[in-house]
Amino acid sequence: MESMLAMLQTLQGWPAYLLLFGLLLGSGFGLPVNEDILLLVAAALTLRGVMEPVPLVAVAWCGVLCADGLIFHWGRRFGTQLLRHKLASRALPAARLQSMERAVQRWGPGFIFVVRFVPGLRTALLFAAGSMKIPYRHLFVFDGAAAVVELPLLVWGVRYVGGRWEEIVAALQHWQGWLLPALAAAVIAAAAAVWWRRRSRSPR
Repeated sequence: MESMLAMLQTLQGWPAYLLLFGLLLGSGFGLPVNEDILLLVAAALTLRGVMEPVPLVAVAWCGVLCADGLIFHWGRRFGTQLLRHKLASRALPAARLQSMERAVQRWGPGFIFVVRFVPGLRTALLFAAGSMKIPYRHLFVFDGAAAVVELPLLVWGVRYVGGRWEEIVAALQHWQGWLLPALAAAVIAAAAAVWWRRRSRSPR
């Protein structure tokens, strides 16, 4: 990952866009790429003139959608049996999988929109969503719409903070072991609050 980031910073123009797209696509095949860090670095490179913001957003949108589509496809093909294997259960425990299944049943394909904003757990959640046989069109509509929101905010957000982008990337790399569990806990807490509110309103 570090060598690919270093190579990305030495390129200029379309070779940089192609490498970015290749890395994003490779994550769909299991390449150990931290998509969020990669996109932050790519956004920061627009400050150096390596890439331009609008083409970067377009290339990144295609890359993340292809990668998410592949992960979703593997989920549809291999199903929940693989998810229930003891090795896979470490990444997505049975209790969390059941909770996600209930969320998908309750919120429908719109759940996929939220998944795009859950770093660290995104791959496992997309794989699980695919295993539930959600139609491909729902993935591309909702995941694509979420990426349309996420990517411009990320790119222009990095450009707004300017020279502090290296500090932000370093902080994310340092604290991601704490941030991801905290984010997952926040999502679960929000879902539990909605469930409790609906239950309290339902007639007994």
